[in-house]
Amino acid sequence: MSVIALSLLLCADLLDVVIGYLTVTIEPLPPVVMGDTVTLKCNFMTDGNLREIVWFRVMEGGTSKQKIFTYDAMYNTNFSHIEDFRRKEDLVYQSTVRLPEVQMEDDGPYECHVGIYDRASREKVVLASGSITLNVMSPPKSISVVAANQPARFNRYEAQNFTLLCTVTGGKPAPVVYFKRDGELIEVQSSSEKLESQGLLAATNNQPLISRELDDTKIQKSISFLGPYSEPVRLDKDRSQHSYTSEAPVQEEPSPTTEVIPETVISREFPRWVLSTSPLYFFNHTQSELHDGTLEIQAELTWNLNPQLDNEALFSCEVKHPALSMPMKAEVTLSAPKGPKLSMTPSKAKVGDTVRIKVDGFQMGSKTNEVFPEPLFTWTRVGGPLLDGSEERFGKGLVLERVPAELNGSMYRCTVQNPLGSTNTHTRLIVFENPRMKKETIHLNFGKSDGAILGPSLMMSLLSLTLDLT
Repeated sequence: MSVIALSLLLCADLLDVVIGYLTVTIEPLPPVVMGDTVTLKCNFMTDGNLREIVWFRVMEGGTSKQKIFTYDAMYNTNFSHIEDFRRKEDLVYQSTVRLPEVQMEDDGPYECHVGIYDRASREKVVLASGSITLNVMSPPKSISVVAANQPARFNRYEAQNFTLLCTVTGGKPAPVVYFKRDGELIEVQSSSEKLESQGLLAATNNQPLISRELDDTKIQKSISFLGPYSEPVRLDKDRSQHSYTSEAPVQEEPSPTTEVIPETVISREFPRWVLSTSPLYFFNHTQSELHDGTLEIQAELTWNLNPQLDNEALFSCEVKHPALSMPMKAEVTLSAPKGPKLSMTPSKAKVGDTVRIKVDGFQMGSKTNEVFPEPLFTWTRVGGPLLDGSEERFGKGLVLERVPAELNGSMYRCTVQNPLGSTNTHTRLIVFENPRMKKETIHLNFGKSDGAILGPSLMMSLLSLTLDLT
């Protein structure tokens, strides 16, 4: 056995002397951000003569390769040659490829192939290769927050579930998404933990709504696409209560067309179902891949709405991503509608005109003039149906086609509501006579024979006949 082992060692040494050796490695790279310039470095060690270096980008899941760089040593005069084949000398080489402003399509595997001459024959080439996967990150391009299933009516007699939908597009890898209320992190439960028997309207423990300790550990624990979901939401009991007394609307000068009616605000009374503490907040998310390889994330925050506590509360959806230097966020302030401002055109409505009544905004004060979530606008006529015979119409405006004189003095009500509250405003329609639609009297002249045939009484009726001509 010792003779055989010695023979194998001698053969291996002789083979190494004849063929030489070649090792190829590519320096690892951390994930890079889209738009950066990247340098790929291929290191190889050999005691032979270099023949060529070829770089490939692997595409279509490894089924095809695109050649991106080639080096042919045959035409390079500065190459070091080894004259003594029996003297082992290690030569270390490096080949670099520069990729300027990488994009998402540059993401994927790359290979470095190196060939050296066979010592036994210059016609044969010994090959070796190394590979690396370039991981290109993309920061999120946009973020938005909307209310799901809106617009919706206000209900003072039954508790309602409310959902905020946060959409984040263009990120890779998937970002960490979390919600805040009034600047404080909200702790949530996963929607998978929601029991059908309990639902979202189950009573909650007497716990504060918001925890004021905000750090990376808590964010990962609270809301993350990478970690588990845990503790229920907490609300700070010391949060100051907002006043819900309606402010007096700004009185406008009455015009000859409309009579300004003072705003009528529906009393916002809340029965015993409104809880004094916050409900649980439930979190759910989905993600889908876009055509460019980035992701779209949709995160939902659902809870039992409390109009007394949630009105004027600031909610934000925030995103942490390794390609962002600071979190990206979108904010919304929950607010009940108050004091819709109505306008009417034309300024002087005449018989036969088309009248348009619309909402031009809200009397929200200097802080904001926006209502969130989107309100539902309902139009009704006091004391009767609308001009088209319907009981109510929805939309931000009401159109009355070819108003007749009979609508003069009619009053219209605009009710504006969202899940946080409801209010309405009235306006009166004044219709003026249209001078183009004046009355004309037609005098009919009859001869003696005609008068005898018609009779005195019938003839007198025809002579006094007046017709409205349009």
